[in-house]
Order: sequence, then structure tokens, then C-alpha cells
Amino acid sequence: MRIISGSLGGRRIHPPGKMPYTRPTTDVAKEGLFNTLQHRIDFEGMKTLDLFGGTGSISYELSSRGAEDLTIVEKDHQMFDFIKKTATALKIENIRFIKMDVFKFLQGHHQQYDFIFAGPPYALTEIDELPRIIVKQNLLAPDGLFVLEHTPRNDYKEFEKYSFEKNYGTTIFSVFSNPAP
Repeated sequence: MRIISGSLGGRRIHPPGKMPYTRPTTDVAKEGLFNTLQHRIDFEGMKTLDLFGGTGSISYELSSRGAEDLTIVEKDHQMFDFIKKTATALKIENIRFIKMDVFKFLQGHHQQYDFIFAGPPYALTEIDELPRIIVKQNLLAPDGLFVLEHTPRNDYKEFEKYSFEKNYGTTIFSVFSNPAP
């Protein structure tokens, strides 16, 4: 696993060998997603939220590309410790770590973010609630983007604020946008 581009581009991440609840986004899918996003948004100075943080690779990529205010939510103890250790090794200081269930975190949460990423476990039965909660609670800043990683069995084209999707075989990224008025 590696950081694709930016100030930390090329750095390798070595997650634990056994991650029972974590399915890292592949480098190919992550690179494709960020290649698409870099033509739509400027990561410099962004406030970001990474839900189901896993290995932390999305937040490291965001930091490498200039995001200034990062929040990462992960409930698994092993992965939470790995993310903190890796962020320290990469000297990423502008990151908040929250060890909590994502749905509990989102409950009553009303801060806005320029970019939100959610890479939940594919077997998560409540996955369809994520875009609903984010839209209902107005968590996306004007011109903000929310990216939801999922499998082909989920379809979000009819959901509020849906914009487009990128398909990488078994990995699909549905992108939701909040255009400025």
C-alpha cells in the first residue's frame, strides 16, 4: 500500500497482516479515484472526514495533497492504533483520531466538511443510511464532496445529492456533491 501523490507521494504503508474487519481500498482504485477528483476539487486547505478509517490510507493521501484539517473515525482497536502510529511516523500533525462507531459519531454531529470519505465494510447492512445521514445533517460544506465506497450490489443513483460514480470492478465509488447556492 502506498501514498499515490503529493508531499508524501511514494511512501509505503505496511498495515498489520491480519485485519479481520478491515478491507483496504486498493492502490489502483484509490489512484483512479484521486485522478478523477483532482480535476474537480482542490485539496489544499480542505477540512476532511474519513469514516471507517481502516488503515488510514485515504487520510494520508488527503494530507499529502494539502488537506489541512483531517478527522478520522475508526472503532477497531488494532486499526485505530495503527493509524495513530503511522500518522506519527509520516509526521502528519493536523489530524484528529476518533475511536468510535461511525453511526454513533454521526448521531447529532453537525460540523461541515469539504470532503467526506466512507469506506465501510462491504457487508455493512446500514450502508444505505450513510448518504442519507450526511445529507440530512448537512455535513457537506458548500461545494463539498462525499465519496462512498461500495460493491456493485448497491446503487445510489436515485439518492439525494448523487453526482456520479467511478467503477473499478468490485469497487465502486459513488460521489455526492453539495453545489454552492
